[in-house]
Amino acid sequence: MSTIASHAPEPEPEPESQPAREPGQGTVPVPEDAPPGRAHRFWSVRRVPAALLALLVLAVAGLLLYDVASVQAGRPGMRWRRVLADDLAARQLDDVAVLAGSAVAIALGLWLLALACTPGLRALLPMRRGADLRAGLRREAVETVLRDRAMAVSGVQSARVRARRRKAVVRAVSHFRELGDVRTDLDGALRAAVDELGLARPPHLAVHVARPPRKG
Repeated sequence: MSTIASHAPEPEPEPESQPAREPGQGTVPVPEDAPPGRAHRFWSVRRVPAALLALLVLAVAGLLLYDVASVQAGRPGMRWRRVLADDLAARQLDDVAVLAGSAVAIALGLWLLALACTPGLRALLPMRRGADLRAGLRREAVETVLRDRAMAVSGVQSARVRARRRKAVVRAVSHFRELGDVRTDLDGALRAAVDELGLARPPHLAVHVARPPRKG
């Protein structure tokens, strides 16, 4: 007669308690009231100006390279280049055509420098920056929020909002109530809406309230 012996499973060792981390070990806690980082404007990639400039440089460089290769092969240079070289050699520095061409070249260079040194994307307003998040709002979204908040004020019949980077102009039409009371309520509601948007640089509000135009 066979006997089956059963063995009780051995108890697993209890995990050792880890000591609490002191400040400075591991991740550093971020206080809730820490000021957010400075939010800068978003930089535009400017694909269209870069593509146009690249195509222009490529076309001019290819044409000049073809002309140089043609001259090195014993063929005469292109007629337009010879005519242009002879014409420029005969002109003085104070000639109108030379001055106009120089002005166009300077204006083009300044425009390219301005594009390289400015961020662009003026229609995208940066929001207050958090620890690992960077976001922005388009002007159309800001205008929609402010318009909806203005229409919720009692006495406002219609509202138009024009949001810029530093200023938001609100023009409302009130068909009842005193204009001063409507303007006070409208100013308070819009200021609260601007604070709720969380923009890094809240635009200044310019609120205008008027009566609807009389017919006839």
